[in-house]
Amino acid sequence: MNHSIFSETSRDGRARTGRLELPRGEVVTPVFMPVGTAGTVKAIELSTLHQTGFRLILGNTYHLYLRPGTETLAAFGGLHRFAGWNHNILTDSGGFQVFSLAHMRTVTDEGVRFQSHLDGSTHSLTPESVVDIQTVIGSDIQMALDVCTGPDISREEAQNAMDITHHWAARAVQRWRQHGDYQGHLFPIVQGNFFPDLRRQSVETLLEHQLPGLAIGGLSVGEPFSLFVDTLAATMEHVPRGVPRYVMGIGTPEYILAAIEHGVDMFDCVFPTRAGRNGTLLTRKGRINIRNARWKREESPPDPDLDSFGGTSYSLGYLHHLFKAREMLGPILATRHNLMFLAWLVEEARRAIGNGTFEAFKRAVLEGFRPNGDER
Repeated sequence: MNHSIFSETSRDGRARTGRLELPRGEVVTPVFMPVGTAGTVKAIELSTLHQTGFRLILGNTYHLYLRPGTETLAAFGGLHRFAGWNHNILTDSGGFQVFSLAHMRTVTDEGVRFQSHLDGSTHSLTPESVVDIQTVIGSDIQMALDVCTGPDISREEAQNAMDITHHWAARAVQRWRQHGDYQGHLFPIVQGNFFPDLRRQSVETLLEHQLPGLAIGGLSVGEPFSLFVDTLAATMEHVPRGVPRYVMGIGTPEYILAAIEHGVDMFDCVFPTRAGRNGTLLTRKGRINIRNARWKREESPPDPDLDSFGGTSYSLGYLHHLFKAREMLGPILATRHNLMFLAWLVEEARRAIGNGTFEAFKRAVLEGFRPNGDER
């Protein structure tokens, strides 16, 4: 490794706890990272995230590159000062966002050319420019540009996308090492689609760069949950213990707990904040559709054992009213609650791993939570 940023503190099977030493302070793992795509986690102030214990959030290179742009971010000295966040930031490479613009982009060995979803203007990203952008952002952990693929593609297509990702990773490493004063870490992204041997090849190739950590990409892109678990397990078999592991784009209890079970340290997703803005609350007894009339006169809070709102007890009836009246406070409170729920989930997972009871904890959570989207 270039230098160790991770120390394992306890283990229960493959599940583990640990500490990440990052430029802006220590982060305990497993850790869920709220997604602040455009320099803000939607519907919640960064000061509230600080108060609730989050010390690592995610930004997105694609969106920040398009708006406000690197010149503005450079003028402010980076995203931390621009947004008023004094803790760590991880940035995605933008590869997934470009992947989602399939009809508006072209991938070559050199990089990717795409049309902006904002105004249709044409832009190009290369492995080198993506490192440069994230360096301007001031990312504490940045991702190398990758080619993300969806399920049901051919092995030849998967191999080609993986080979380009590896080629880009080598170029990204070279550029990252040229930024001598930059303190942020670079993670390459494992690809290989859902072919176990390609996944193994990707892990082994990327480990040769001796980088501080490893991201597992190309999962949670529409595949069945069982395929997600099988592919994750097959991938993680080949990742050494000293390497911090980040699985991209997972944010529901069943996915998070499956990832932790297989030794994943970090994960992120827009799901909890997006669900909150749309009136879905995550609780230990399943999901609540707060717009449902059954909550109109309910006096209990969303989750009685969870201090979702910093000492204030808002009832389900009041939250129902806020959403029906289209009051701005409704999505704000629902977002805060959902993030607090996930903060509780990973904190309790860490405790269970330390006690050697993770499997029982996982089983109890999933028995109470309705993972298939049943709403109360």
